[in-house]
Amino acid sequence: MTSDESKPDITNFTSRSAFLYSTRGFASDSIAQQISNIGMEEHTPATLAALKNPTNKIVYDNYNHERYPPGDPSKRAFAYFVLTGGRFVYASLIRLLVLKFVLSMSASKDVLALASLEVDLTSIEPGSTVTVKWRGKPVFIRRRTEDDIKLANSVDQLTLRDPEEDAVRVKNPEWLIVVGVCTHLGCIPLPNAGDYGGWFCPCHGSHYDISGRIRKGPAPKNLEVPTYSFLEDNKLLIG
Repeated sequence: MTSDESKPDITNFTSRSAFLYSTRGFASDSIAQQISNIGMEEHTPATLAALKNPTNKIVYDNYNHERYPPGDPSKRAFAYFVLTGGRFVYASLIRLLVLKFVLSMSASKDVLALASLEVDLTSIEPGSTVTVKWRGKPVFIRRRTEDDIKLANSVDQLTLRDPEEDAVRVKNPEWLIVVGVCTHLGCIPLPNAGDYGGWFCPCHGSHYDISGRIRKGPAPKNLEVPTYSFLEDNKLLIG
């Protein structure tokens, strides 16, 4: 046996190895060039298209860069102008909607009229109490006598649960205006009743004096004094 016969033929093996290692990837052009260089056209797949696109569900467009050139700068500026104008229009519409919503929440003239109440005081006799309705709540208007005023001012502040001078609770000593809701649980006290000649709450037994101050019972605070003013000597505006 000669030395040439004892050596294995590795030409075909080397060629095949070169093909396998050099054809890794997905670029069909480089694969075709490598196949041509090593002379293995007979071992190539049926078509190069099978290597380039292994599935027929995907269609590649290799010429889109030629069909769609870069945009014209002048047209691009026009597009920016249109987009900016659209943003201003949208901002204006949003502003109008917000203003409309805010205005819809504003109180109407009827509501504002109910927020204040004008009362004629000429028909109220001294020593009597009149109840009017203001913002859904009763308001007591009491025309006090001279004795009532003296009694209200003679109370020792240290004996009161909610200390408050009578002069602080009235603008005119003759007239006491308080909200007719008990400060305990919201019941309506009865006028000219109780141990102190003012109001008595029948729900839980709170007693208020002639100035609407709590004197006895579970109520923690004096009767509330609403906002009011005298338009004239005999005209009262509540609210």
